[in-house]
Amino acid sequence: MTFRQFALNNVLRNKRIYIGHFLSSTFAVMIFFIYGLLAFHPNMQGNLTEVSVTMNTFGRIGFQVSQYITYFFSIFFVLYSVSAFLKKRKIEFGILTVLGLSPRQLNKLIFTENIVIGFASIVTGVGLGLILTKLILLMSATVLAIGNKLPFYFPIKAVLVTGIAFSVLFILVSFFISKTVKVSELIELIKSKEKPLPEPKSSVWLAVLSIVLIGLGYAGVFYFAGDARHHLTGSEMTALLVAGVGLVVAGTYYLFTQLSVYVLKVMKKNAQLYFNKTNLLTLSELTYRMKENAKTFFLVAIISAAAFTAIGTSSAMEDVLLKQLGSPFAIEYHSREENTLEQETEQILVIEKQLDLAGFDYIHVSPTYSIMRVNNNSSIMYALSLTDYNQNAEKIGSPIQTLRDDQDSFVIQQANVNRDEPPLGDAVTHQYGGSPKQLNINKIMDDSYLGQPHNHVIVITDSLYESIMKHSSDHTERAQHGFIIDNWQDTIAVSKKISDELNYDTYNSNSYSYYMTFLSINWQQMKEVNGILSILTVLVGIVFFVFACSFLYFRLFTDLDKDQEQYQMLSKIGLSFKELKKVVVHQMGLLFFLPMAVAIIHSCMAFAALQQLLESEYTSFSVIQSSIVVLGSFLGLQIIYFFVMRRNYLHQLYREKYN
Repeated sequence: MTFRQFALNNVLRNKRIYIGHFLSSTFAVMIFFIYGLLAFHPNMQGNLTEVSVTMNTFGRIGFQVSQYITYFFSIFFVLYSVSAFLKKRKIEFGILTVLGLSPRQLNKLIFTENIVIGFASIVTGVGLGLILTKLILLMSATVLAIGNKLPFYFPIKAVLVTGIAFSVLFILVSFFISKTVKVSELIELIKSKEKPLPEPKSSVWLAVLSIVLIGLGYAGVFYFAGDARHHLTGSEMTALLVAGVGLVVAGTYYLFTQLSVYVLKVMKKNAQLYFNKTNLLTLSELTYRMKENAKTFFLVAIISAAAFTAIGTSSAMEDVLLKQLGSPFAIEYHSREENTLEQETEQILVIEKQLDLAGFDYIHVSPTYSIMRVNNNSSIMYALSLTDYNQNAEKIGSPIQTLRDDQDSFVIQQANVNRDEPPLGDAVTHQYGGSPKQLNINKIMDDSYLGQPHNHVIVITDSLYESIMKHSSDHTERAQHGFIIDNWQDTIAVSKKISDELNYDTYNSNSYSYYMTFLSINWQQMKEVNGILSILTVLVGIVFFVFACSFLYFRLFTDLDKDQEQYQMLSKIGLSFKELKKVVVHQMGLLFFLPMAVAIIHSCMAFAALQQLLESEYTSFSVIQSSIVVLGSFLGLQIIYFFVMRRNYLHQLYREKYN
């Protein structure tokens, strides 16, 4: 048998502990390849979409950044997993050294084994990516809402970049790990499992500090989402957010290393609880395992929280982006002061002609607004005459309104938007037509169709409106034309035709005497942005979650031999299979669900802060549904993973005695 064959056989014999490392590394390689597949797609090098020349650049850069993130965390993951395997195999290395294996040969053995696993992961990950290339491109095109803009191609560049990047990673990690193994202390290697673990220690002050740090971190994040924007600069807000997250991370570390151990020690002091059935064994074992597994729990909790928050935020962003459109009109036209009535009429006829040719049914509303200065000229509101309002309200089926006199008015505002300006109260004052007069606002209506061009429009009597036009020096009366179309999502093509016929450049609208917006084009751009964000966050989040699950797998199966010996001895002194199973399941439940619970709590706080941040802009915005879906999905996956691992672990644990 050659040395290489010996190394390969070692990998195959230890496949139980290596399989988690291999599968997770394969998954990371595949995700890295997918990002490269999209970033290097030929259509991403030009104009990916017809409605936005910047989306392809944004997407390409985003995919490349996600590659870097995946690669960066893969380095730490591989280091951690390989270190866990080496710890598991200390006795094996000690025996090999006694049998004559030199330090140089041991380093070569470790290096070769890790290279075998690494290159197998690269080949498998890239191979799976190539097999799924067509499906990935179809799904990505659907998520990005770009139709058939991502045709199949053979991703040579993505294959090369992935292969080279992870080859370098596995070679460097293998070389580093092989050089860190010391064989001078043979007795320590051989008797590594015989060393008794020291009694876990914890500090009550550090336990309290963990709660304080997490509380301060939450407070900082909520302050960032609330009043901070009124008192801090952009850089200060960024520093506040980073500090808040940092405090939560530090508090989580002490929560697992100090608070959890302290709580278990307190529970052990309760004699009634401690000596109840198998609690003595469970709590004693948990105390040692908690201290030993604290860093693993910390990593799993933080990585899982990052994954949950990223995916939940991305899934909620679609509602935010759609609300940012802010218009109920499929096509909206605003005439500036310098635009003549003749030009305006001609341009509106072009719009109507193209809509008619395309076969769209539409409602055309055309209110005219004027600036109204109120409250000693300190505030500005857009005014609309009552007759103009009623004429357009009748077209859209809204009820006709009446006003008693010039002191009577009502306000219409854009639905779902919450703004502090202009200030609204029971009354405002104006000076049109003589001395200051009070204008009573007796109603505030949510009417998106006529709540344009700004968030608040005040409807006044015709006589007061004429007085404004007569005495105002602003000369800012503006005509607005809105075209309401039920199936407005289908108006992308006709919107482009209108834009082309009017020779209107939506990206240079300030150079025209009018400006237009096309809801379908804006909606398409928003979907593209959200699609790119979804791809970036979901794939990175899934990678994080897989890494977290792998950490749990390593922690569980690297201690399997020791657990087999311990539970077999306990069974000999009288513990039944059912009692042993209960102890094991309790310990596994803590291992799988304590970090998950902490991650869910952190994510819920992040979602609550996001809700607070966006409620200041959008009154009806809610992250509840998206957060429940995301957290529920991951919790369901974790439960399935727990039962699968529970079955396999119990089978391995009891196979010698009960098979």
